[in-house]
Amino acid sequence: MRTTKNRYRSKYEDDVCGRLDAAKVLFDYETINLHYRVIEQRKYTPDVILPNGIIIELKGRFTSSDRKKMLLVIAQHPDLDIRMVFMRPKNKLSKISRTTYAQWCDKNNIKWADKYIPEEWIKE
Repeated sequence: MRTTKNRYRSKYEDDVCGRLDAAKVLFDYETINLHYRVIEQRKYTPDVILPNGIIIELKGRFTSSDRKKMLLVIAQHPDLDIRMVFMRPKNKLSKISRTTYAQWCDKNNIKWADKYIPEEWIKE
């Protein structure tokens, strides 16, 4: 309930809420947050596809948006075998994170390799 004068984000909001006040209507202003998802079509182009069907993403830098993308692609294509190869798998996700690229993959059940595609993957 509004008991003190609020600051509104626009003159329009101030006008409408002012009318509620004038009419002595009790109301809340911006007191809750509602979460929502934005769904949009995107495309992912894998770096390497081996003859055995294994899809490999090669990464030097592994940004937050890269991580989100990979989780979405893998979740939406569970029939595909998508793996990561990192130039430096011991790099941290960010300056403040303790988690490495490799640990992130382990946590998300994504197979990964250091620097080069392992021979075993090629022979699978």
